[in-house]
Amino acid sequence: MTGEPFIPEKITVHLGAPDDRSAMNVTVNFVDYIKNVGSSELYPTWPESALRANLYAIISFALNRIYTEWYPSRGYDFDITNDTRYDQYYVHGRDIFQPISNIVYEIFNNYIRRQGSVEPLFASYCDGVKTQCEGLKQWGTVDLAEQGYIPYRILTYYYGDNIDIVQNAPVAPNIPSYPGTPIQIGSAGDNVIHIQTQLNRIAGNYPAIPKIEPVTGYVDTNTADAVEAFQRIFNLPVTGVVDKATWYKINFIFTSVTQLAELTSEGLTISDLGLNLPKALVMGDSGGNVRALQYLLSVIGAYYDAVPPISVTGTYDEATANAVSAFQQLYGLPRTGETDSRTWEDIYRAYKGIADSVPVSSFREEIALYPGVMQREGMQNEYVRILQQYLTEIHREYPQIPQVSDTGYFGPVTKSAVTAFQRTFGLNPTGSVGAETWSRIGEVYSRVKYGYVKPAGQFPGYTIR
Repeated sequence: MTGEPFIPEKITVHLGAPDDRSAMNVTVNFVDYIKNVGSSELYPTWPESALRANLYAIISFALNRIYTEWYPSRGYDFDITNDTRYDQYYVHGRDIFQPISNIVYEIFNNYIRRQGSVEPLFASYCDGVKTQCEGLKQWGTVDLAEQGYIPYRILTYYYGDNIDIVQNAPVAPNIPSYPGTPIQIGSAGDNVIHIQTQLNRIAGNYPAIPKIEPVTGYVDTNTADAVEAFQRIFNLPVTGVVDKATWYKINFIFTSVTQLAELTSEGLTISDLGLNLPKALVMGDSGGNVRALQYLLSVIGAYYDAVPPISVTGTYDEATANAVSAFQQLYGLPRTGETDSRTWEDIYRAYKGIADSVPVSSFREEIALYPGVMQREGMQNEYVRILQQYLTEIHREYPQIPQVSDTGYFGPVTKSAVTAFQRTFGLNPTGSVGAETWSRIGEVYSRVKYGYVKPAGQFPGYTIR
C-alpha cells in the first residue's frame, strides 16, 4: 500500500508455518497481539528501557508485514504467522505480564521507520544468545539498558542513526487493500494512484513496463498499457484491467523490487510517492525533505518568473516560505507559505513537467535536472550515465568516493559510490539518488569541474598560457 501507515484495530495470525494448511487462523486486537508477543519473547524483569526498545521493534515488525501486505500479496489469508522462522512468537490464549501490558498500552501506536521513508521498519531481531542476526539482540538490549541507554539509543545502536520513532499514529480498521471492483479505463481515485505509483517503481526494474507520467489517479490508455505489459511479464491474462489477481501480484512484485522485508531496505521513499509528505513542512523545519523541496522550487523559479528562485540550504526559511507562497498563488492554492500534501503534489507535477520537457542531450555545461524519479540499483537509463560521469569527476577531489564507469547501469559499484558521496556530505547513506542527493551531487560536481570554490593550489582544469 502507499500513503501513511496506520495502526490496525485487528491482526490475523496463522498459528503455524505459512504453508501449514492444518494450522488455524485467529483474529485478535492488535494491542492484544503485541502484548502477547511481548509476554512470549521478553522477561518482565528486564529494565524498562530494554522492554520499550524491544516492544518498538515488535510493533514495527508487525506493522511492516501489514503495510506491505506481505502474506496477502502471496495468496495467504492472514497477516502474520507465529512461526519464529518467519515472524514473531505468539502463543494464543497465554497469560500477559502486567509490566509489558502497561508499556504496550502506552506505545502501541508508535513505531520505527527510516528517515525519509514511509513504511514501518522491518525491525529484524533475535535473542542474541541461541540465535544471531543482523538486527536487534534482545539480551543485548538488557546490557545496554543497564549501561543507561534510553530506548531510542538502544534502537540506533542496532538499526543505525537514521531512524525515527513515529508517535501517535492513527488507529483504523485493517481493510484489505484490493478495492473490491476491477480498475479499468475510466476508473479514478486513490486506488488508481496506488497502482500507478507501484507500476512506476516496478518499471525501474522491468523497463518493458512503460512509465505512467504523470501519476494522475485516472486510468487512461497509458495506464492500461502499463498494466498489460505487467500482466504479460508475469504470466497473467493480458486484459489491461487490474482485477484481484493483478492487484496482489503488483503488490507482491513491488514489495520484492523495493526489498521492503530486508533490514537494509530503504523502503518506499518520498520520491517514490511523488513527494507526498507525511506532514506539512513549515518555517523552521530542516533536513533532507526541505532540501528536496528547495531544489524543486529553484528549478521552477528558473522557468516561472512568478516564483522567486531560492538557494538549497536545507532550512525552511523566509525565502522558502515566500517561494512556496508565490507558487501557491500561481497554482490557485491557499497562500499559506506552508508545504502541505496538495502543495507538494503540485510542486512535483510542475517540476516533472519541466524535467520531462528538457531533453537529456541538452545538458552540456549545465547540470542535468533531477529526472523526477529516484535513481537506484537495478535501473538503466541516460540519467544514470550522467550521474556516473558526475561521480567520476567528483572522485578527482574526493578519492574516498570510488570512480565508476559511465555504463548507464546502476549496479553495486555505482551504489557504493553514491553511498560514499552521501556519507562524505552528511546525507542519509541510502545508496539511491533522490532529489536531495542529486542536487548535492550537482553542486559538488560544479565546484570540481568548473572551479567554483576550488581548494587553494588545485589545478584549474585548463592549460595556463
